[in-house]
Amino acid sequence: MTRKSKSPASLTIATFNVNGINGRLAVLLRWLAERAPDIVCLQELKAEDRWFPLDAIEAAGYGAVWHGQKSWNGVAILARGRQPIETRRGLPGEAADAPSRYIEAAVQGILVGCLYAPNGNPAPGPKFDAKLAWFERFLAYTANLAAHDVPVALAGDYNVIPTDLDVDKPERWRDDALFRPEVRDAFRRLTVAGWTDALRTLHPDERLYTFWDYFRNAFGRDAGLRLDHLLLSRHLAGRLLDAGVDRHVRGWEKASDHAPTWVSVGAPDG
Repeated sequence: MTRKSKSPASLTIATFNVNGINGRLAVLLRWLAERAPDIVCLQELKAEDRWFPLDAIEAAGYGAVWHGQKSWNGVAILARGRQPIETRRGLPGEAADAPSRYIEAAVQGILVGCLYAPNGNPAPGPKFDAKLAWFERFLAYTANLAAHDVPVALAGDYNVIPTDLDVDKPERWRDDALFRPEVRDAFRRLTVAGWTDALRTLHPDERLYTFWDYFRNAFGRDAGLRLDHLLLSRHLAGRLLDAGVDRHVRGWEKASDHAPTWVSVGAPDG
């Protein structure tokens, strides 16, 4: 696929759960060259900070900040042609040794929060309770962000299927931690608070998935889920131009089980 053209007066913000940044580095670099996003949020680095492939990322034309963790979790923000300015790692109230699930940076006049929410399975149970507690911290913090007069993008793997339209055969997922009423309500509370679900806003009636399991030929059958979301503050939502999923990336050799998801927003005046 050829690289997408875009207006010089726009910015592309993307999120991509890479499912192991070093094992799938070739996929990431190929996609960066193809899409050329301006800002990228990555999840599931599955690498300690010292093993983040900074040289390869910089050679591709991107600056980076990252918050790694051995074997699991891990988040990063990349910026094309510049260095992101880190503003936070971790949510308020978390222990110093909490899993690496949130990092935030200022890039080109936008405050970008990159998140990887807990899966929460099996539910009910302690892991599901921890997921709900994480979302309460996230909701409290994002309410603080929304109170400031700045454009904000909250991008990442939310591990939430918001509606029946966002999953193949929803009846099979009713009791899963990704789809239980409690987590869907947490996502709904974000949108009620003024955060715009960019992809769904521009594609209100389409079945668009961002994740396909490796098992049972899920990708071939298009038996997917929409787990990866970009939520925009009211200051940024007014600049929303386009949004989509680079579904074809899921079909590449050694691909992640997620596909990159992106939005295009108008560049700020001046």
